[in-house]
Amino acid sequence: MAKKKVRILTIILTLFIQLLFLLAIFIEKLQNIYTPIIIFCLCILLLVSYIKAPIHHRTNLYEHILIVLWIPVGAVTCYLLNNYYHLGPVMAAGLVGTMASFVPHLNKKSAYLKQLPATLYCGAFIGMSNVNIAPSIYFVLAASVFAGVLLITSKSLFNGLGGKLGTIAFTAVTITSFIFFLLFKR
Repeated sequence: MAKKKVRILTIILTLFIQLLFLLAIFIEKLQNIYTPIIIFCLCILLLVSYIKAPIHHRTNLYEHILIVLWIPVGAVTCYLLNNYYHLGPVMAAGLVGTMASFVPHLNKKSAYLKQLPATLYCGAFIGMSNVNIAPSIYFVLAASVFAGVLLITSKSLFNGLGGKLGTIAFTAVTITSFIFFLLFKR
């Protein structure tokens, strides 16, 4: 019963953040007459996808917890490449994703290594954040923790829907931004 409540809370939180994001776009781009229509259609499609998405949840194995520990590695690596080595967010995430794609080749029989590329790439999405959004490595690590929790709770949610890793990273960065704003607003 607790797992079902956590799953439903995760879905509602993700939906709420995505709708807020669409509302922010709506307010910012109000000068175009087609924007409200497009955003309304996107909201309807988003709601339909949440209602129709397969929501079957398997038990989380201990191995899944060990896999999400790699999110900070991808996030910090991408963040450093993006903000300290000035490669830009797309190039940095591309390098992290490319390097992560080779990890399963270290041991082709390992089921654990086969799951790492997606986890590292989820971290890379966090690391793509601009320094104005993610001002420090501590922010990136905090967002990685939230992304890990979201990835575990949504392990088999939204299967077949594209953008799951980016949505998890976006939600984690949004939550972290909100918490940092509340803690450090000066």
